[in-house]
Amino acid sequence: MKQLDSLDVPGGAVGVAVEAETPAERRALMMVEGAILPTLVKLSIPNLISLCSVAVVSIAETAYVARLGLASLGGIALAFPIFMLMQMLSAGALGGTVSGAVSRAFGAEDRLRAESVAISALAIGLVFGLAFAAMIFTLGAPLFRLMGGEGGILQEAVAYASMAALAVIPIWATNMLASAARGSGNMVVPAYTLLAAGLVQIGVGGAFGFGLGPLPRLGIVGVALGQVVAFTASAAFLAAYLRSERSRLRMTFDLSQVSLTEITAIMRIGGIAMLSPLLSVASVVTLTAIVARYGEAALAGYGIAVRLEFLLIPLAFSVGIACVPLVGTAIGRHDIARARAVAWTAGSLAAGVLGLVGALLWLSPNLWVAMFTQEPEVTRVAETYFRIAALGFPFFGLGLCLYFAAQGAGKVGGPIAAQGMRLLVVVVGGVLLANYGAPLWWAFVLSSAGMVVMGLATALLVKRTGW
Repeated sequence: MKQLDSLDVPGGAVGVAVEAETPAERRALMMVEGAILPTLVKLSIPNLISLCSVAVVSIAETAYVARLGLASLGGIALAFPIFMLMQMLSAGALGGTVSGAVSRAFGAEDRLRAESVAISALAIGLVFGLAFAAMIFTLGAPLFRLMGGEGGILQEAVAYASMAALAVIPIWATNMLASAARGSGNMVVPAYTLLAAGLVQIGVGGAFGFGLGPLPRLGIVGVALGQVVAFTASAAFLAAYLRSERSRLRMTFDLSQVSLTEITAIMRIGGIAMLSPLLSVASVVTLTAIVARYGEAALAGYGIAVRLEFLLIPLAFSVGIACVPLVGTAIGRHDIARARAVAWTAGSLAAGVLGLVGALLWLSPNLWVAMFTQEPEVTRVAETYFRIAALGFPFFGLGLCLYFAAQGAGKVGGPIAAQGMRLLVVVVGGVLLANYGAPLWWAFVLSSAGMVVMGLATALLVKRTGW
């Protein structure tokens, strides 16, 4: 990138670029000088596309596993939470931390440190991947049995997990490399790599699951094989890309660059950030247990409604993960004012998008509910949920997006505390509902209240935390 000079502005010295010669240089210029809202939108769109692929994979797998029989469908349902949690930990919690660390290094114009952060993050991912794989191989069957699996369902769950465990290390490697690339400001390559991985997973999993053409029919094991092939290929592709001249972040994969200092710094922030998906899942599980006391129809209706809530996460995630490198780069350049402006703009954007979704469902909840059931009582429960809980959706988007902004700044304590407050509201409220025999709709008020508390507390704590 050609530069004529630099000038001092509040928050640090900013180079004035007159020409960006390559795509990597244009991205670098956009990170430090681009208008915030258009830049956020531009960076968010690829993320949204790749995250939508996750939903497509989930729907497609569920559809063709159902054709394998009820035992296979029950087996994959038992295994799904473990692999979903692993994705949330690797792509969101640690992944966002890695993106923030890489972007802060680029903001400080320290490319060697950015490379060291990236290779150290990959080392962390490989260790976590090995640990998760070992846990699945050794503890999978007892865990599935504890979750209520037995007979053919337990057998199918173990079969699926044993093959899918071979994909765990490539999944962690893929997410660490993708996060490092995002930290350099490149959202497109990771997004389309993950989109391609999803398509390969569907194709390979279906082909081996049903034995299409000359391929053997492997059933649920073949479905899991799709993950192994897809993520092994995606990890290899991202590694090759990050070694190429097209990447702003050039990784040599020199093991001597693995730094205990960088590993410690990543885990100091990432270890706390990993509490986020755990707290989120705990809140949903607690609410599910509360609703279950009201009967099967209540649980079925809530299950349909809360499924949409899980799809809201990618919407907020796509904006949140886009703001991480923008915040991190500004922090690295000591431009705190721009970092704050990015965080509030991103939070407002996520709140607005989820608020629109909430308003639509508040007005016409049957747009979602009718896709899953025509049962009157179940429909009534789900519609009641949307007319109450949807009021909390914008606060949920605000809180989740500011959590990612805090990762960019390396200050995640406040957002994690706010998510803990949400869980506390749900737990204490649940006890009160049980003691006073409140009607079902109060459980949905509790869900909305938890989101509001999370969003407002996150905003307050981010505002009061020094960056």
